[in-house]
Amino acid sequence: MFQVSREFAPPFSLISPFFTVGSLLYLVAMLLLPTFGADSVRYDISVVAWAHLFLLGFVMMIIFGAMAQLVPVVLEVGHFSVDFYYLIWPLLAVGTAFMAVGFAFLPSLLPFGGLMVLVSMLIFLADTILTLKKVERISLTVKTIAVTNAFLLLGILIGFAMSLAIGAGVGVDIEKWLGAHIVMVLGGYVTLTIVGMSMVLLPMFGLSHGFDETPVNRAFKIMSAGVAAYFLGALLDSDSIRFLSLIALFIGTGLYLWQIWLIYKTRARKESDIWFKSMVVGYGSLAIALILAPIALIGRLETLALTATWFLVMGFFTFLINGHLYKIVPFLVWFERYSPLVGKRKVPMLADMVPKKAAEFQFWFTAAGLVTAGVGLLFGSDELFKGGAAFMATGAVFMFYSIRWMINFTEGLED
Repeated sequence: MFQVSREFAPPFSLISPFFTVGSLLYLVAMLLLPTFGADSVRYDISVVAWAHLFLLGFVMMIIFGAMAQLVPVVLEVGHFSVDFYYLIWPLLAVGTAFMAVGFAFLPSLLPFGGLMVLVSMLIFLADTILTLKKVERISLTVKTIAVTNAFLLLGILIGFAMSLAIGAGVGVDIEKWLGAHIVMVLGGYVTLTIVGMSMVLLPMFGLSHGFDETPVNRAFKIMSAGVAAYFLGALLDSDSIRFLSLIALFIGTGLYLWQIWLIYKTRARKESDIWFKSMVVGYGSLAIALILAPIALIGRLETLALTATWFLVMGFFTFLINGHLYKIVPFLVWFERYSPLVGKRKVPMLADMVPKKAAEFQFWFTAAGLVTAGVGLLFGSDELFKGGAAFMATGAVFMFYSIRWMINFTEGLED
């Protein structure tokens, strides 16, 4: 477990907009989800708009906010320039909006939105890379941050080139590079970032220790090689290389799931709070995706591939992010507002800073929606998919409420 020092921790006023805007865009994305059907998610260009709204506006926004706090703490050095983060979130938010509208209605907006997203991410990468240069102890998490940021750079450059192709007619083979864009960003950055950070957060929140880290070290190497190989396959336009790279990603993911099981077996904290239940659904979704994806790849089964993607993105990414927000946000609020009062007056426990009923409603509605919509995709049922999407939209309302409630928590400060 790491210790948080005020020397390294950025002010909460810098981080909170990432969580507020991210949860708001998550709510917007979930409210739009029931407008799609089980078939339209395959072919409709508006799905591409929705995917960018969700992945950039929610997934990336929350990850960047969390990394603003976690990077200096994990690396045990201060940010190169913490003020960079005051630029990142508005650029990313406006760029995401432009890209979503551009894909859905006005393609000429795509280059502008793409440029704003690119600049926001380049600022993030610049601060992270310059912060890494000050690190003396190289751990798995440090390696993960370095490698994932390299993949993110390649992924966003490819994405920006494709936005120019759609919005400005620049000659880029979108069909050739689309897969590389997805794998570099979702596999190379998002998933590997989760792998690295989970080795800090899961043992800390679950009070796990003494477990073997061999599986995750191997998973990191294999998954990194798989992502790099996919980029090479796209560069050479080789289906064989791309196929082998995906197999490597499946193997690496399997090893990572084994590592999670080892951490689970050694945990000392046994209560099933909202964080733990979210981890169960998240990693359960990853296991389902890992079972379905190889079958879909070998059998070229589009429906199974779509269902696997659903459980990866809406199950694994969503539940891990939302679950950790119920730990991270209360801690940051407590650290900012209450830690100076320790020993001087009574301060709340972290568990008191979570809206328990709203969190439970969020969890159960979202979990029910995940499963129902996933079954709808698998069997091509519009009714099941829309019903599940409506459940997830309801859960997102409670999630947004929970985030605002936790950020605005001031109980005991009025005295």
